[in-house]
Amino acid sequence: MSAPAAALGQPGRTTSAIRLRPRASVVLAVASVLGALAFCWPLFIVGHANANLAHSQDAPWIFVALLPLLLAVVLSEIAEGDLDAKAIALLGILAACGAALRIPSPGVAGFEPVFFLLIPAGRVLGRGFGFVLGALTILASALITGGVGPWLPFQMLGAAWMGFGAGCLPRARGKRELALLAGYAVVSALLYGMLLNLWFWPFGAGTTTSFSFLPGAGLLANLHRFVLFDLTTSLGFDIPRAITNGVLVLVLGAPVLAALRRATRRAAFDAPVSFEHPLPALPDG
Repeated sequence: MSAPAAALGQPGRTTSAIRLRPRASVVLAVASVLGALAFCWPLFIVGHANANLAHSQDAPWIFVALLPLLLAVVLSEIAEGDLDAKAIALLGILAACGAALRIPSPGVAGFEPVFFLLIPAGRVLGRGFGFVLGALTILASALITGGVGPWLPFQMLGAAWMGFGAGCLPRARGKRELALLAGYAVVSALLYGMLLNLWFWPFGAGTTTSFSFLPGAGLLANLHRFVLFDLTTSLGFDIPRAITNGVLVLVLGAPVLAALRRATRRAAFDAPVSFEHPLPALPDG
């Protein structure tokens, strides 16, 4: 088996280690729809759930459904021949590095650099890789730090979408690319905080405030209340998270992008593979 030594992973180019073939795209779409429903169902319900539940009953089922879907994305790419041992090894290394970033920063005052690595990884290695990496990073970090709870599947989905979005950004090079990624880091960190608020807002805002969930009030009314809840309770955490990841991208983004592209070039994920017949053995003498 031989692979051409052509250099891949040039600056400004996205090289997909997980190529999102039709089968994997369908599975990823199912996982995203499931996640969207899990996040947004409070906006459509007409009754009021017990305030003490806070997804404690449905979150385990979301977790049980999410893990097989993530595994299905990986297995479908292995079956298509697009995901090899090199890509799996790189996925494991980056997930471990991302989990290690969470150990000294358990989300105090929104300081969460765990998301920083997802953005250059999704940018260089593709949106499918970024989606799986985001979910695995949060899962691994939760197991290490003891952060397992009903919030875990929602954190996994939020980080997965963050890595996916990084792979969807337009081409850019040099300082423009760093500015683009830093801006995306800020915006995606703010959206991540908003999504994570949505999963517990109906149960955590009480029933008497101006931003409490109001059963039967309708989509627009409750959406307005949720925006007020997010602005008044979460920005103190979301803004530091956004600034942290934006600054990290500006300061460390260039060497991290270069290292990932160098690893991608050496692994040659996109290089076509061909099988060659061995040369016949020469007769003795």
